[in-house]
Parts: sequence; C-alpha cells; structure tokens
Amino acid sequence: MKRILFFTFGLFSMWSSFSQTTALDSIIKPVDSLYREDQFYVGLTFHLLGDLPESVAQSGFSGGVHLGFIRDFPLNKRRNIAIGAGLGWSLNSYGQELFIGEDENNNTIFRNLSDPEVDYDFNRFSTQLVELPLEFRWRTSTPDSYKFWRIYTGFRLGYIYYFKSNFKQGSNQVIQTDVPELERLRLGTTFTFGYNTFNFHVYYSLNPFFKDAQLNNTPVGISTFKLGLMFYIL
Repeated sequence: MKRILFFTFGLFSMWSSFSQTTALDSIIKPVDSLYREDQFYVGLTFHLLGDLPESVAQSGFSGGVHLGFIRDFPLNKRRNIAIGAGLGWSLNSYGQELFIGEDENNNTIFRNLSDPEVDYDFNRFSTQLVELPLEFRWRTSTPDSYKFWRIYTGFRLGYIYYFKSNFKQGSNQVIQTDVPELERLRLGTTFTFGYNTFNFHVYYSLNPFFKDAQLNNTPVGISTFKLGLMFYIL
C-alpha cells in the first residue's frame, strides 16, 4: 500500500512540475508598446565643396565623423511616425586650394593655390561643431522588430567652436584659427534612407562657410555637400 502511495505521489509531483514548466513556457513576453527608435547615431561622410571661386578646386580627401543623441517623439499609435530632436558633435576636414592667411594688419588673406608654379605640401581646414538635429521620421518598425526601413528628413543647426586652417610648404607652415569672415553658425538640410544597419545619408549646407570674403574681387562662399552612411543604435 505504501509503495502505491509513494508511486502515486511521485507521478503527481512530476505532473505538477511539468504543468508549471509548460505554463511558464507558454507565457508571452510583454511587448513594449511605448517603444522609441534610433536615439543614438554615428555617421561617416565624404564631402564635396561647391560655390568655390573660379579656378579654385577641391584637393585631397575631405570627410567627417558625426555622432550624437536624438530623442524620438512618436506621433501616432503605431509609433512609426515621429519627430526627432537632439544634440550632436561633428568633426570635419576639407582639402582645397584656397590659402587662408593674414597680413601685417591682421586682415585675412585669401589666395589661390591652383597655379602650377605654387609648390606646397598640403592645404586644408578642419572644423568641430556642436549640432542640433531636428528630423521628421517615418519607418516600418514594430515593437518586436529591430529590422525596418526608414526615411528621415530634416534640418541640422550647428555652431563651429573650433576652426583650423593649415598650410604647409616645406619648412614653412601657416596656421589660422581666428578668421572673422568665417560663418560659425551653420544650417543644413538632411536626408537619411536605409534598412536595418546601413543607411544612406545626405547633408547640404544652406549658408556659405565665409561671409564678406573675396578672392580677386570674387566672393568666397563655399558650400558643403556631405554624402555617407549613418548608423543608428537603440
């Protein structure tokens, strides 16, 4: 009789344990219906310069690195349409044939280096900016999927807090960090399109780099077209 009772108790214990395991396995993990997407970004871009003075050309490699945080504000129940606003940092380098120096009165000098008789090692200027991106966002995301199509478009306001023009000719080097003609406040339009990890990114500046600057009585403006990849996290 005792053996029967022990056997029955053992079967009941096994069945109870199995039922609990099955019940736990059948529980569906809750879906985050208040999810947000793409709040951290890292970008790599290649730069093309436009509105250059006549006979002044781009030379060497021009590119940049961009990173930051964009707060996602969904506008609909599905949360696939949103507004994004945030804070970012941008490092850029531009190779070109425009020499930037100053005379004995500390006035800025712009000169053309495209003349074949002018021999120099390199000439470029670099910038570092604090940026405020603002985007309108559309995507095919769902609460439980991390792979989706996205189209983001908007504006990017920036401020150049660091500028350096570097010209080197043999043992002679000219560095300029304070150029009054530099338009430190930057404004541009952005467009990002892609799927999952890799996203095609475009930026076009709406205002020139230099204001009230001239080269041989020709305005020196210079606009920027950035083309590259943008990666989003979380």
